[in-house]
Amino acid sequence: MNKLEIVKSALQNSMTYQAYFKLTEDLLAEGKTTGPNQSEDYIHYTNLNFHRMKRLDKTVTINTELAAQIQSITVHQTWLVISEAWCGDAAQNVPILQKMADLSENVELKIILRDENLELMDLYLTNGGRSIPKLIALENSTLNELFTWGPRPSTIQNVMNELKAANVTEISEIVEKIQIAYNADKSQSIQIEFLKLLTEKNN
Repeated sequence: MNKLEIVKSALQNSMTYQAYFKLTEDLLAEGKTTGPNQSEDYIHYTNLNFHRMKRLDKTVTINTELAAQIQSITVHQTWLVISEAWCGDAAQNVPILQKMADLSENVELKIILRDENLELMDLYLTNGGRSIPKLIALENSTLNELFTWGPRPSTIQNVMNELKAANVTEISEIVEKIQIAYNADKSQSIQIEFLKLLTEKNN
């Protein structure tokens, strides 16, 4: 398939944030997560992520300046997000992306699972890796790509880079340090980055 066909296929497989949330909840009730890796660790992370999403749904507020930019969007578009329930970065960012999309009638957020859509994922690698979440903004009428974002705000990426430079390889330690960084950031970095992205696109 060419790129346009891959994108169309992914959109057909996509779900709303509400459906993604419910899928995560239902899988956890069965002691499962999304994707082929059904390890105890992945299920544990999925459970933590589910509670993070619930908390962010209730607590995140989009700042006034970003809200104004989102509300000034005139092009009908879909924000297609590649995600998985076990992914900590997805749990931290996808609820915020949905809060943004909720502010405009011209923006619809859709989610697809990475491991069921590897053809699309492999078009949007980060430094050669299948890092998620990855957002692809598409103009609805043409499916032209407007912009991309992900897998995490640059401030959080800096923490990850520091951990790699220090040769930290223990997953639990990495997850803990990244979580601390997200807690301190309070969703400000992703909002700053989207304000810049949307300001460039709207002007």
